[in-house]
Amino acid sequence: MAISTCFSSICHPCSPANRAAFQLHPQPAASIFSKKVYYRSSSFGSRVHRNVDTPNRDVSNCSTRGIVATLATDRSTTPLPDRAEESIGKLKVNGEASSAGREESLVERENGAAKSYTTKYYGATEVTKSLPMGLSKGREYERLSVKDYLDRAVDFIRPDGGPPRWFCPLECGSPPKDAPLLLFLPGMDGTGLGLVLHHQTLAELFEVRCLHVPIMDRTPFEGLVKYVEQTIKLQHKVSPMKPIYLVGDSLGGCLALAVAARNPTIDLVLVLSNPGDPIRMAMANVNDELSPFEAAQELSKNLEALLPKLATLSDIVPKETLLWKLKMLRSAALYANSRLHAVKAEILLLASGKDRMLPSGEEARRLLKVLPNCRVRYFKDSGHTLLLEDNVNLATLIKSTNLYRRSNKHDYVLDFVAPTPEEFKEVYDRQNGWYHLATSPVMFSTLHDGKIVRGLTGIPQDGPVLFVGYHMLMGLELIPLVGEIIRERNILVRGIAHPALFGKRSEEGLQEPNSIDSVKLFGAVPVSGKNFFKLLSTRSFALLYPGGAREALHRKGEQYRLFWPERSEFVRMAARFGATIIPFAAVGEDDIAELLLDYDDMIKIPYIRDWIEQLNRDVPNVRSDMPGEVSNQKLHIPGLAPKIPGRFYYLFGKPIATAGRKNELQDKEKEHSLYLHIKSEVEEAITYLQQKRKEDPYRQILPRILYEATWGFKRQAPTFEP
Repeated sequence: MAISTCFSSICHPCSPANRAAFQLHPQPAASIFSKKVYYRSSSFGSRVHRNVDTPNRDVSNCSTRGIVATLATDRSTTPLPDRAEESIGKLKVNGEASSAGREESLVERENGAAKSYTTKYYGATEVTKSLPMGLSKGREYERLSVKDYLDRAVDFIRPDGGPPRWFCPLECGSPPKDAPLLLFLPGMDGTGLGLVLHHQTLAELFEVRCLHVPIMDRTPFEGLVKYVEQTIKLQHKVSPMKPIYLVGDSLGGCLALAVAARNPTIDLVLVLSNPGDPIRMAMANVNDELSPFEAAQELSKNLEALLPKLATLSDIVPKETLLWKLKMLRSAALYANSRLHAVKAEILLLASGKDRMLPSGEEARRLLKVLPNCRVRYFKDSGHTLLLEDNVNLATLIKSTNLYRRSNKHDYVLDFVAPTPEEFKEVYDRQNGWYHLATSPVMFSTLHDGKIVRGLTGIPQDGPVLFVGYHMLMGLELIPLVGEIIRERNILVRGIAHPALFGKRSEEGLQEPNSIDSVKLFGAVPVSGKNFFKLLSTRSFALLYPGGAREALHRKGEQYRLFWPERSEFVRMAARFGATIIPFAAVGEDDIAELLLDYDDMIKIPYIRDWIEQLNRDVPNVRSDMPGEVSNQKLHIPGLAPKIPGRFYYLFGKPIATAGRKNELQDKEKEHSLYLHIKSEVEEAITYLQQKRKEDPYRQILPRILYEATWGFKRQAPTFEP
């Protein structure tokens, strides 16, 4: 059936016109839903909620059957949880006014409860109250699997005579305030259930809608393009300053590209999972002389062999539908490829390395060359059904690539969403657990009376707080520093990082999820006065290394030497917002690696010198206006030789309050005096740790590992007494 349903009728699902448009056929409700269910209609512009808590209710005469979410399991026996929202208050806007204002919705987590507030601002701003201080504690997630996809697909696959339509998954609940819209465009199955493993996590960021194409529907590809286009145009008219996300899986990727090409003036963000013709490889050994029905039967067998996780695919998708999808995929690929030059949208392309249905790696390289605003995340051990694999978290990928935004321009501070406990476990326990075990970081802090204590008691609970300290070689201290503060205090420290980590050069080629993604996920921002201003104005905990790249890329014999600018870059800004400054030191780099080739050695080798010049060709120099060697450090990767690991030691100095000192520190001499005091505190802390670590009986890894192993690695080895 061709798409003829007007959009307004979808917003009123039980209207007679809508009922007729969906051509629902009477059938017993018990034959469709065998469990207690909730129905939730999906609409744009106005939301219609319809909750049904009576088992086996006859729904044959209500058209919500066509556009509602799939059935809930018996666990869904309570009303859908609405997110608690509370106005916390706003700061007055003192920035430069402009005629076009916009609103930002920020989310704060306090004692596990979500709180939100909105701040209007115009042009340059003094921003808001406070942002999340620790990990995001949203709803508890029910862990789903491919089995849930298959179970639900059986119900969704039943013919209902209706056209394509949108539905909202029940797991998503009510969307966050001012959340952007995310539309999922399915692959060849058409059920719209391809994001079933991601519904709950995406619901923390988006208003999620999924496209369902009934199994017997024969809407051509161009018809689907127009239907999705109609949706985004309406949403854009309602919220012109918000982006619209299109997540396309396989065939849905072609659909998303086609829609983006036809609508270059609408702010679209595309996330494409293995886009292209997903059955090209499956057709390779299908005999051309077979009849259409026999070819579809052979194709079904091939698809089953290629997708062992979806072994019942032939039972879910009828053979005649597979043949129809094959024809559509061919036309979709031609349609999308002929219009790639017109795509202006921001794109995240997810490609699999073991996709036996489609050469996804080659396709990703091709699209990366053609699409100007595209980045790739490559999963070398994943198959074609990437979004149904449990090692892929779509919400994490969107956040860690800085793709998430609530307005027409990404804001590193206001668009930041704190990582979840599960994301913390993934990054710090699974990916970097070995590093924590090898370095066994020891934390000390200083109380207000000057007493040094084990642990992080001396760190204030309330922001804004500015950590200022020494940058180890290659930033080796960063992972334990951020991780331990989260573990002990549930405080997220947001690093102020070199802009090279956020530039296009970092996105060249097929990039696997990497440590730079983790840095972004945990809130790093590119160094700039604007971002520094926003962090402190939102009462964040910020991490600043005055020595920057020069300190992190020091030469031989320069370990534990500070390379700070002659004049302060941060004291006045900290005083403006009454931030607490905490000087800190970290030692241990000389116990984990030896510097073999430094910058001075590398530039003497012609090939390496050319590589360094090319690497720094498009890298901005953030300190070009400063005198001294701190301003001209070129990025490179020094030659390191690993050592048998020792131990990392951290000391956070006595907090230095700047509240009430704004006017005082406007005086350059007083400002410089405080700056030198902070620097001397860092130097003294380095010396203190270098001396005291000699008293640690577990400084070396062997006795430390033996001790911790006797406790099942649940207790850290002791250290020296402060």
